[in-house]
Amino acid sequence: MQITKQLAIFLDNRPGMLARLADALAEAKINIYAITTSDTVDHSVIRLVVNDYRKALHVFEEHGTLVVEDDILMIDGSNKPGELARLAHKLADAGVNIEYCYSATPPDAKKGLMVMRVSNPNKALKVLNS
Repeated sequence: MQITKQLAIFLDNRPGMLARLADALAEAKINIYAITTSDTVDHSVIRLVVNDYRKALHVFEEHGTLVVEDDILMIDGSNKPGELARLAHKLADAGVNIEYCYSATPPDAKKGLMVMRVSNPNKALKVLNS
């Protein structure tokens, strides 16, 4: 479990935009650990956790893409029923709000990856590690 950076990229909501983003990262040899997308009428927000966020920031800035960075928790944990409930209760009991979360876990995997944006990453890390 660690605090790391997540990049939120704002793209036009039209065919090929995600492909171009993925091409730019691949060309720069940047690996994607986790990704989620959400859409609005005119744009998409792509949230990414990558192996080299500074290099990715540079790539996006070179392409004139709006990007925002946030601290998030990257949790490598067990892939079993009740795991999210356990984490959510620990954070709630400590007064830490989960603003959003997403996971990247293959169905048969024993371990999973969860990304959480929380109100206080340092406190959350301390609580979840105790």
